[in-house]
Amino acid sequence: MSIVTLTMNPAIDKSTAVDRVVAEHKLRCDPPHFEPGGGGINVSRVIKRLGESALTLYPAGGPPAELLQRLLAEEGLQHRPIPINGWTRENLAVYESTTQQQFRFGMTGPKLEEKDWRRCLEQVAHIAPPPDYLVASGSLPPGVPTDFYQQLAGLCSGSGIHLVVDTSGDALRLALKDGLFLIKPNLRELRSLIGEDLENESGQEQAVRSLIEKKCCRYVVVSLGAAGVMAAGPDQFKRLRAPTVRIRSKVGAGDSTVAAIVLGLKQGKSFMDAVRYGMAAGAAAVMTPGSELCRRTDVERLYREMKG
Repeated sequence: MSIVTLTMNPAIDKSTAVDRVVAEHKLRCDPPHFEPGGGGINVSRVIKRLGESALTLYPAGGPPAELLQRLLAEEGLQHRPIPINGWTRENLAVYESTTQQQFRFGMTGPKLEEKDWRRCLEQVAHIAPPPDYLVASGSLPPGVPTDFYQQLAGLCSGSGIHLVVDTSGDALRLALKDGLFLIKPNLRELRSLIGEDLENESGQEQAVRSLIEKKCCRYVVVSLGAAGVMAAGPDQFKRLRAPTVRIRSKVGAGDSTVAAIVLGLKQGKSFMDAVRYGMAAGAAAVMTPGSELCRRTDVERLYREMKG
């Protein structure tokens, strides 16, 4: 398997709709819709939508994990649950039809014991042959040490695996000490990593280049929202404008971007073309309602227009 994803804090994403959210009232909701969730899982789902496959690794426990496995199987994903004692978390999104607002309630996730998170590292180490790319995406649940992604980076370095980490805060900062293949922070997260305001474009470019020069990572893609991205690699730097599309929901845009970048690189695209492919997937994701991910026809069309 050329691409593997690891989601340390997977979820069942439950969504419904109601006329209006009113405190202290019993609210009559529409029938719930269930989807598999979590950063790496969404990356795998997008890769599947784009015509290829990735092995999906995730800790799983309790009755919610049974539903999660069923949902992943229904989407045709190759997945490997790693048993834990705690229950896989469930998130809730409520769409208020009268205001067209969405209320999103994210749960913390189960506390993993040391044997649980170490088993996750062992599962990665035992993949044979080692994958070309490993995407570790999302937050760390309680019990998992902040340097988990750093430990994962050391493991990948010894196995020749290109590690992509899409997270934030101290977990990302520590992982960068061991060197990563690619990261995708937003501007706020970049400011936090560098410890400076980065108010002008020159300072932003210098910050991105410094991460590469210090060998913290090989590639950096900084999300600038509607303005596009900054993309940088060894002796490369570009600001790329995002396609103009009608925004219906921003849910899943980041995971779609990461998925398409990694898939593009796996397919032999140049770094900048892979980033354009990722931007096309991110733009396609915001075109879809609710928590729906990108559609392949939209991705391919937007990518052709960007290369135009």
